[in-house]
Amino acid sequence: MSEPLPLHRFEEFIPLAEEDRERVRTLGEPPASFPRHAVLRREGEAPRYVYLLLSGWVGASILLPGGERQIVKFHLPGDMLGTPSMCLAQAADTLTALTAVTISRVPLAAFGTVFASSPRFAAAMFLSVQRERVALMDRLAAIGRTPAIARVAALLLDVEERLRALGAAGADGFDMPLTQEQIGDHLGLTAVHVNRVFRQMVESGLVSRERQRFVLLDPARLRSMSARQQRVMTRDAGWLLGETSV
Repeated sequence: MSEPLPLHRFEEFIPLAEEDRERVRTLGEPPASFPRHAVLRREGEAPRYVYLLLSGWVGASILLPGGERQIVKFHLPGDMLGTPSMCLAQAADTLTALTAVTISRVPLAAFGTVFASSPRFAAAMFLSVQRERVALMDRLAAIGRTPAIARVAALLLDVEERLRALGAAGADGFDMPLTQEQIGDHLGLTAVHVNRVFRQMVESGLVSRERQRFVLLDPARLRSMSARQQRVMTRDAGWLLGETSV
């Protein structure tokens, strides 16, 4: 790949051997770039690929019966897109570039070959899927039971944490290149409501904001109001590979 694939998502729980890292790096087709708003795959299409996101942001969305869009996931570099639809005859969601992006398509057969040939990679993917499941559980609980400011706080904390793992967030903040409409589509709010919450957060000294640049000034208060679960990820996954801890 001409553009390096961030590997942090593949090694969240289990360090991969160098040969496994090389398998992942060469897993996909040559990188392809797409402009903002490009549709990478539509809901209902045959899921023939998964996608490695090398750069940029992608939204996964589902069309509701009334024609409205629900964004169910914001994908960041290093994410593997489209995996939930691997068990379906038709893709469950639409993948849309929210910024200019670079991706590498991975045919399902190629993914299956690596999955079968590397138990360590398969174990890492299994645990990564469980983390996504926990995140979805927490988000469902939050959407159904928390006010707007708590939802926005949880999103800011989640994005900051994920960007920090990429090395794209620090004491000077992070860029979140999302429109207020996109944030609203994700959190079940209107764009006007999202704007009102951002103003409230700035006035309360919770965050500073300069266009799409955010600094979390009081993470402890944000965590408290978000009711976001502080999950501690395991780093002892030897049991999954039949290894015995001493």
